[in-house]
Amino acid sequence: MTRVTELPLETDKMVLNFGPQHPSTHGTLRIIMELDGETVTKATPEIGYLHSGFEKLGEDLDFNQYITITDRMNYLSPLCNNVAYALAAEKLIGIEVSKRTEYIRVLMCELSRIADHLLNVGMLAVDLGALTAFLYGFKLREDIYDLFEIATGTRLTTSYTLVGGLMRDIPDGYDKAVLKVLDEVDKVANDIETLLNKNRIWQDRTKKIGIISKEDAISYGITGPMARATGIEWDIRVNEPYSSYEDFEFDVAIALNGDVFDRYLVRMEEIRQSIKICRQSLEKMPSGDVIVDPGLGYSLPPKDEVYNSIEGLIYHFEVTMPNRGMTPPVGEAYVPTESPNGELGFYIVSDGNRTPYRVRTRPPSLMNYSIFSKLIEGHMLSDAPAIIGSINVIAGELDR
Repeated sequence: MTRVTELPLETDKMVLNFGPQHPSTHGTLRIIMELDGETVTKATPEIGYLHSGFEKLGEDLDFNQYITITDRMNYLSPLCNNVAYALAAEKLIGIEVSKRTEYIRVLMCELSRIADHLLNVGMLAVDLGALTAFLYGFKLREDIYDLFEIATGTRLTTSYTLVGGLMRDIPDGYDKAVLKVLDEVDKVANDIETLLNKNRIWQDRTKKIGIISKEDAISYGITGPMARATGIEWDIRVNEPYSSYEDFEFDVAIALNGDVFDRYLVRMEEIRQSIKICRQSLEKMPSGDVIVDPGLGYSLPPKDEVYNSIEGLIYHFEVTMPNRGMTPPVGEAYVPTESPNGELGFYIVSDGNRTPYRVRTRPPSLMNYSIFSKLIEGHMLSDAPAIIGSINVIAGELDR
């Protein structure tokens, strides 16, 4: 009898383009995946599809004009971008803003954090097949955008912060409108956690998926909720406070497992801590101006003065005309801030002209996304939306 020798089964790996049009890539991201069956053996991200030259534009715009560009980087929480850039410019120039300005900035940044986290958690749920949590969060996000519209005149690209202050003060009765929305935020956060926390499908799709160790988080420069979900107790608002954050009492939300589920839990707890900060900012709100003395040549005069007085109109032209207005000293400055995704900082170099010599951004989306290739290896293809959603990649900030 002839013995038949069994040959080992050979299979070819499949190369799959995940994006850039895939709905769960949360932006124009392309990932070249190698699959063994449905298991991802290698993933190569390709970015740059949304590159807009944001940093290069900073060399041709004056310091206040560039505020409008920062709006477009992380378009889920643009006010945080405005504040981060303004802080770097103010450090470079040597401007000190009023306490009232700092408290209003904190209020707007924390409202932005709530809106950002609500949308992130909702979209992560949608990516995994749960729609209701998204609807709860998205409705509330619209209510927060109503607050932005009341204060700034617009909902998304607000350009509310100026170098040296704010575009305008918050209106009378604004505190009551904010408190009403904050009460609703607390209820919606409870509803979302009731829907998801003990849901068996949600747990199976998020627990032990995309685990980041504390050592890897430090090695890759990961910050924000992704780092705090690994047990790293680092929050720039506490460790390197800015804009009077040292005046506020709140807890830093951390978890220990570093997986998708823990990143979700950290964001939900941060929503509650942001509610506390917003309430404190309204209770302690100082009086005073929200713009430095226009006579210094750094800030635009109030609009009502521009429209109704010749002096205001003349000074407006003095500030905005070429070769006039804001001319910072030669030097460089960097200020880190705690954006919803992690450390967001702007590095500005000045050669003494009215436009920066160089502007560079430290974008948390780029740093956090750098570990994706490692996280996805060995996981199923269906785990990719969960991992990407938990990173909360914002393509405008990623590509710049």
